[in-house]
Amino acid sequence: MSFLTQEQKDTFWETGFLVIEDAVTAEELEELRSEFSRWVEESREYKSDYGETLDGRPRFDLQPGHSAEKPGLRRIQSPEEVSDLFANIMRNAATVDFCAELIGPSIRFHHGKINSKLPGTATQVKWHQDFPFEPMSNDDMITALLFVDDVTLENGPLEVLPGTHKGPIHSHWHKGVFTGSVDPGIIDAQSDKIVKCTGKAGSVCLMHARLLHGSAPNLSDGSRTLYITTYYAEDAIELSPNHLPSTLTHELVRGEVSGRVRCSPYEMAVPALPEGTSFFSQQEGELAG
Repeated sequence: MSFLTQEQKDTFWETGFLVIEDAVTAEELEELRSEFSRWVEESREYKSDYGETLDGRPRFDLQPGHSAEKPGLRRIQSPEEVSDLFANIMRNAATVDFCAELIGPSIRFHHGKINSKLPGTATQVKWHQDFPFEPMSNDDMITALLFVDDVTLENGPLEVLPGTHKGPIHSHWHKGVFTGSVDPGIIDAQSDKIVKCTGKAGSVCLMHARLLHGSAPNLSDGSRTLYITTYYAEDAIELSPNHLPSTLTHELVRGEVSGRVRCSPYEMAVPALPEGTSFFSQQEGELAG
Protein backbone atom coordinates (compact mmCIF):
# COMPACT_ATOMS: atom_id res chain seq x y z
CA MET A 1 0.00 0.00 0.00
CA SER A 2 1.30 3.43 -0.98
CA PHE A 3 0.65 6.43 1.30
CA LEU A 4 2.32 9.06 -0.89
CA THR A 5 2.04 9.80 -4.60
CA GLN A 6 5.17 9.83 -6.73
CA GLU A 7 4.69 13.57 -7.14
CA GLN A 8 4.74 14.03 -3.36
CA LYS A 9 7.90 11.94 -3.04
CA ASP A 10 9.59 13.89 -5.81
CA THR A 11 8.60 17.18 -4.17
CA PHE A 12 10.06 16.13 -0.84
CA TRP A 13 13.41 15.09 -2.28
CA GLU A 14 13.64 18.16 -4.51
CA THR A 15 12.65 20.81 -1.94
CA GLY A 16 13.41 19.05 1.36
CA PHE A 17 9.89 19.44 2.76
CA LEU A 18 6.28 18.42 2.16
CA VAL A 19 3.00 19.50 3.81
CA ILE A 20 0.24 16.86 3.93
CA GLU A 21 -3.25 17.30 5.33
CA ASP A 22 -5.14 14.97 7.68
CA ALA A 23 -2.18 13.21 9.31
CA VAL A 24 -4.41 12.55 12.35
CA THR A 25 -8.16 12.14 12.79
CA ALA A 26 -10.41 14.93 14.06
CA GLU A 27 -10.86 13.02 17.32
CA GLU A 28 -7.12 12.59 17.80
CA LEU A 29 -6.57 16.27 17.08
CA GLU A 30 -9.09 17.31 19.72
CA GLU A 31 -7.48 14.99 22.26
CA LEU A 32 -4.04 16.43 21.53
CA ARG A 33 -5.36 19.96 22.03
CA SER A 34 -7.05 19.00 25.27
CA GLU A 35 -3.90 17.36 26.64
CA PHE A 36 -1.77 20.37 25.78
CA SER A 37 -4.34 22.79 27.29
CA ARG A 38 -4.15 20.80 30.51
CA TRP A 39 -0.37 21.25 30.57
CA VAL A 40 -0.73 25.00 29.94
CA GLU A 41 -3.09 25.30 32.90
CA GLU A 42 -0.68 23.31 35.05
CA SER A 43 2.18 25.64 34.06
CA ARG A 44 0.42 28.57 35.76
CA GLU A 45 1.45 27.05 39.08
CA TYR A 46 5.19 27.33 38.30
CA LYS A 47 7.59 30.25 38.10
CA SER A 48 10.47 28.39 36.44
CA ASP A 49 11.06 25.31 34.27
CA TYR A 50 9.86 22.12 35.95
CA GLY A 51 9.47 18.36 35.62
CA GLU A 52 12.32 16.00 34.76
CA THR A 53 13.45 14.11 31.67
CA LEU A 54 15.68 11.07 31.35
CA ASP A 55 18.89 13.15 31.55
CA GLY A 56 17.72 15.19 34.54
CA ARG A 57 16.83 18.43 32.73
CA PRO A 58 13.36 19.98 33.13
CA ARG A 59 10.61 18.62 30.88
CA PHE A 60 8.49 21.79 30.76
CA ASP A 61 10.21 24.87 29.30
CA LEU A 62 8.78 28.29 30.21
CA GLN A 63 9.75 31.31 28.17
CA PRO A 64 11.03 34.48 29.84
CA GLY A 65 8.10 36.53 31.14
CA HIS A 66 5.93 33.51 31.90
CA SER A 67 3.38 34.11 34.66
CA ALA A 68 0.18 32.64 36.04
CA GLU A 69 -1.75 35.42 34.30
CA LYS A 70 0.05 35.01 30.97
CA PRO A 71 1.49 31.50 30.70
CA GLY A 72 4.41 30.99 28.33
CA LEU A 73 4.79 27.23 28.05
CA ARG A 74 6.93 27.07 24.93
CA ARG A 75 8.22 23.49 24.92
CA ILE A 76 7.52 20.08 26.42
CA GLN A 77 10.35 17.59 26.11
CA SER A 78 9.46 13.98 25.27
CA PRO A 79 5.69 14.27 25.85
CA GLU A 80 5.26 10.66 24.67
CA GLU A 81 7.04 9.55 27.87
CA VAL A 82 4.28 10.99 30.06
CA SER A 83 1.25 10.74 27.77
CA ASP A 84 -0.18 7.57 26.24
CA LEU A 85 -1.97 9.77 23.72
CA PHE A 86 1.23 11.32 22.39
CA ALA A 87 2.99 7.93 22.46
CA ASN A 88 0.21 6.49 20.30
CA ILE A 89 0.44 9.36 17.79
CA MET A 90 4.22 8.96 17.66
CA ARG A 91 3.87 5.27 16.80
CA ASN A 92 0.68 5.07 14.79
CA ALA A 93 -0.20 8.34 13.05
CA ALA A 94 -0.12 8.45 9.26
CA THR A 95 3.00 10.58 9.68
CA VAL A 96 4.99 7.44 10.49
CA ASP A 97 3.86 5.74 7.29
CA PHE A 98 4.77 8.83 5.25
CA CYS A 99 8.29 8.80 6.71
CA ALA A 100 8.65 5.06 6.16
CA GLU A 101 7.88 5.53 2.45
CA LEU A 102 10.51 8.24 2.15
CA ILE A 103 13.42 6.84 4.19
CA GLY A 104 12.30 3.31 5.09
CA PRO A 105 10.81 0.83 4.94
CA SER A 106 12.37 0.35 8.38
CA ILE A 107 12.58 3.44 10.61
CA ARG A 108 13.22 4.28 14.25
CA PHE A 109 12.02 7.06 16.56
CA HIS A 110 14.71 9.55 17.55
CA HIS A 111 12.99 12.09 19.84
CA GLY A 112 9.82 14.09 20.31
CA LYS A 113 8.80 17.48 21.66
CA ILE A 114 6.02 20.05 21.63
CA ASN A 115 6.86 23.58 20.50
CA SER A 116 4.19 26.16 21.19
CA LYS A 117 3.79 29.86 20.60
CA LEU A 118 0.91 31.03 22.74
CA PRO A 119 -0.92 34.24 21.65
CA GLY A 120 1.32 37.28 21.61
CA THR A 121 4.44 35.45 22.83
CA ALA A 122 7.86 36.49 21.64
CA THR A 123 9.36 33.03 21.09
CA GLN A 124 11.09 32.72 17.76
CA VAL A 125 13.35 30.05 16.30
CA LYS A 126 16.53 31.26 14.64
CA TRP A 127 17.63 29.69 11.38
CA HIS A 128 19.28 26.32 11.77
CA GLN A 129 19.46 22.75 10.48
CA ASP A 130 18.38 19.86 12.69
CA PHE A 131 21.10 17.42 11.64
CA PRO A 132 23.96 19.28 13.39
CA PHE A 133 22.13 18.65 16.69
CA GLU A 134 21.77 14.92 15.98
CA PRO A 135 24.47 13.54 13.64
CA MET A 136 23.94 9.98 12.43
CA SER A 137 25.98 7.65 10.23
CA ASN A 138 23.67 8.56 7.35
CA ASP A 139 21.32 11.51 6.86
CA ASP A 140 18.05 9.72 6.04
CA MET A 141 16.28 11.58 8.83
CA ILE A 142 12.98 13.43 8.86
CA THR A 143 11.54 15.96 11.30
CA ALA A 144 7.74 15.69 11.26
CA LEU A 145 5.88 18.78 12.48
CA LEU A 146 2.24 18.01 13.25
CA PHE A 147 0.02 21.12 13.27
CA VAL A 148 -2.02 20.94 16.47
CA ASP A 149 -3.44 24.38 15.60
CA ASP A 150 -4.08 26.07 12.28
CA VAL A 151 -0.76 27.52 11.13
CA THR A 152 -1.16 30.92 9.47
CA LEU A 153 1.11 33.64 8.15
CA GLU A 154 0.43 35.63 11.34
CA ASN A 155 1.10 33.08 14.08
CA GLY A 156 4.75 32.29 13.46
CA PRO A 157 4.77 29.55 10.81
CA LEU A 158 7.76 27.41 9.94
CA GLU A 159 9.92 29.13 7.33
CA VAL A 160 12.20 27.07 5.09
CA LEU A 161 14.75 27.51 2.34
CA PRO A 162 13.85 24.89 -0.30
CA GLY A 163 16.65 22.69 -1.57
CA THR A 164 19.15 23.55 1.16
CA HIS A 165 19.04 19.94 2.42
CA LYS A 166 21.23 19.16 -0.60
CA GLY A 167 23.74 21.83 0.31
CA PRO A 168 26.38 22.13 3.04
CA ILE A 169 25.93 21.37 6.72
CA HIS A 170 26.55 24.81 8.18
CA SER A 171 28.42 25.57 11.39
CA HIS A 172 26.20 26.29 14.39
CA TRP A 173 29.19 27.43 16.44
CA HIS A 174 30.07 31.12 16.87
CA LYS A 175 33.15 32.37 18.71
CA GLY A 176 33.59 29.02 20.39
CA VAL A 177 29.96 28.78 21.52
CA PHE A 178 27.37 26.35 20.11
CA THR A 179 24.49 28.75 19.50
CA GLY A 180 22.24 26.34 17.60
CA SER A 181 21.86 28.78 14.70
CA VAL A 182 23.66 29.61 11.47
CA ASP A 183 25.34 32.85 10.47
CA PRO A 184 22.51 35.31 9.56
CA GLY A 185 24.41 36.23 6.40
CA ILE A 186 23.69 32.76 5.01
CA ILE A 187 19.96 33.44 5.23
CA ASP A 188 20.14 37.06 4.08
CA ALA A 189 21.78 35.93 0.84
CA GLN A 190 18.78 33.69 0.06
CA SER A 191 15.93 35.58 1.72
CA ASP A 192 14.01 35.91 -1.55
CA LYS A 193 13.63 32.11 -1.65
CA ILE A 194 12.08 31.67 1.82
CA VAL A 195 8.80 29.71 1.91
CA LYS A 196 6.35 29.91 4.83
CA CYS A 197 4.65 26.60 5.62
CA THR A 198 1.01 27.10 6.57
CA GLY A 199 -1.92 24.70 6.80
CA LYS A 200 -4.93 23.59 8.74
CA ALA A 201 -4.72 21.80 12.06
CA GLY A 202 -4.08 18.09 11.60
CA SER A 203 -1.65 18.64 8.74
CA VAL A 204 1.97 17.58 9.00
CA CYS A 205 5.08 19.14 7.51
CA LEU A 206 7.76 16.57 6.74
CA MET A 207 11.18 18.20 6.70
CA HIS A 208 14.58 16.75 5.86
CA ALA A 209 16.92 17.10 8.84
CA ARG A 210 19.46 19.08 6.77
CA LEU A 211 16.96 21.70 5.56
CA LEU A 212 17.57 25.29 6.72
CA HIS A 213 14.57 26.58 8.65
CA GLY A 214 13.38 28.96 11.37
CA SER A 215 10.25 30.82 12.48
CA ALA A 216 9.11 34.24 13.67
CA PRO A 217 7.18 35.20 16.84
CA ASN A 218 3.42 34.69 17.07
CA LEU A 219 1.79 38.07 16.41
CA SER A 220 -1.78 36.76 16.39
CA ASP A 221 -4.39 36.27 19.10
CA GLY A 222 -4.39 32.48 18.57
CA SER A 223 -1.93 29.79 19.59
CA ARG A 224 0.44 27.92 17.27
CA THR A 225 1.33 24.53 18.69
CA LEU A 226 3.31 21.77 16.96
CA TYR A 227 3.98 18.19 18.01
CA ILE A 228 7.38 17.41 16.53
CA THR A 229 8.73 13.89 16.08
CA THR A 230 11.96 12.86 14.41
CA TYR A 231 12.43 9.53 12.65
CA TYR A 232 15.53 8.02 11.06
CA ALA A 233 16.46 5.10 8.83
CA GLU A 234 16.89 1.88 10.80
CA ASP A 235 20.40 1.36 9.41
CA ALA A 236 21.74 4.64 10.86
CA ILE A 237 23.66 4.88 14.14
CA GLU A 238 24.04 7.92 16.38
CA LEU A 239 27.46 9.58 16.29
CA SER A 240 27.05 11.86 19.31
CA PRO A 241 24.96 11.70 22.51
CA ASN A 242 21.25 12.32 21.93
CA HIS A 243 20.43 15.95 22.75
CA LEU A 244 16.98 14.90 23.96
CA PRO A 245 17.28 11.31 25.26
CA SER A 246 14.08 9.43 25.99
CA THR A 247 13.08 6.00 27.21
CA LEU A 248 11.58 5.55 23.73
CA THR A 249 14.63 6.68 21.72
CA HIS A 250 15.60 4.19 18.97
CA GLU A 251 12.27 2.36 19.16
CA LEU A 252 11.59 0.58 15.85
CA VAL A 253 8.26 2.00 14.65
CA ARG A 254 8.10 0.46 11.17
CA GLY A 255 9.79 -2.45 9.44
CA GLU A 256 12.39 -4.90 10.71
CA VAL A 257 15.86 -4.81 12.24
CA SER A 258 18.50 -5.28 9.55
CA GLY A 259 21.59 -5.76 11.68
CA ARG A 260 23.45 -3.47 9.29
CA VAL A 261 24.82 0.09 9.33
CA ARG A 262 24.93 2.45 6.35
CA CYS A 263 27.17 5.51 6.10
CA SER A 264 26.97 8.61 3.91
CA PRO A 265 29.85 11.04 3.32
CA TYR A 266 29.72 14.38 5.14
CA GLU A 267 31.64 16.29 7.76
CA MET A 268 30.54 18.71 10.46
CA ALA A 269 31.46 20.08 13.86
CA VAL A 270 30.33 17.95 16.80
CA PRO A 271 27.39 19.62 18.60
CA ALA A 272 27.33 20.68 22.23
CA LEU A 273 24.64 19.16 24.43
CA PRO A 274 22.23 21.74 25.91
CA GLU A 275 22.77 22.49 29.56
CA GLY A 276 19.47 24.35 29.88
CA THR A 277 15.99 22.94 29.43
CA SER A 278 16.11 23.02 25.62
CA PHE A 279 17.90 24.40 22.58
CA PHE A 280 16.05 27.69 23.14
CA SER A 281 18.60 28.40 25.86
CA GLN A 282 21.40 27.70 23.36
CA GLN A 283 19.93 30.14 20.84
CA GLU A 284 19.35 32.75 23.54
CA GLY A 285 23.00 32.35 24.54
CA GLU A 286 23.97 33.90 21.19
CA LEU A 287 22.40 37.16 22.34
CA ALA A 288 24.46 37.15 25.49
CA GLY A 289 27.70 36.30 23.67
